[in-house]
Amino acid sequence: METDFETLITRYLETNVGTSDHFLSDVLLENLRNNLLNLYQKNCFLPAGTGNNTKLNHDVEVRSDSVYWLDRKHENVHENEFLNRIEEFILYLNKTCYAGITGYEFHYSLYEIGSFYKKHVDQFQDNSSRKYSMITYLNNNWRDGDGGHLMVHQANGNQHISPTLGKTVFFKSSELVHEVQITYAQRLSVTGWLKRD
Repeated sequence: METDFETLITRYLETNVGTSDHFLSDVLLENLRNNLLNLYQKNCFLPAGTGNNTKLNHDVEVRSDSVYWLDRKHENVHENEFLNRIEEFILYLNKTCYAGITGYEFHYSLYEIGSFYKKHVDQFQDNSSRKYSMITYLNNNWRDGDGGHLMVHQANGNQHISPTLGKTVFFKSSELVHEVQITYAQRLSVTGWLKRD
């Protein structure tokens, strides 16, 4: 368990973008994927917006995915197992890196064919509580031709990250401009932020 945490942190320290292919177990990945698709079929997803609750903006020219927020109140065993894993990671991150993380928020994200999310940073202009962004991809048999890459813009060159099944990405929310390129296949993830209030 801690080896996977250390991999994510070490790669983050080396390149500003941590990645791991084994942050979640194969069983949990499959359960999350199935849960996401089941919720989507039941029309539980909402159009994604930009900005916080007081300044929420829905502009499909900027962002065209849909989301479903995870919450322990749902009493879903798979969501709760995922959130347990996040809490374990937060404990490890605080212990080893003195990160001071006190909370988190996560949602499922689904991009239909033709969807995208233009360049942005994850921290709000009037609220700096989001410290680290995390994404875990739930896509079976993803191919390069399916698009949907996460492009991270950095001074020393852009990183193109393919949203392959099980890949987890970790970076600082306030620093890195990133975008989701147009996807040519349905693109699934669980995405969120580690927060310090």
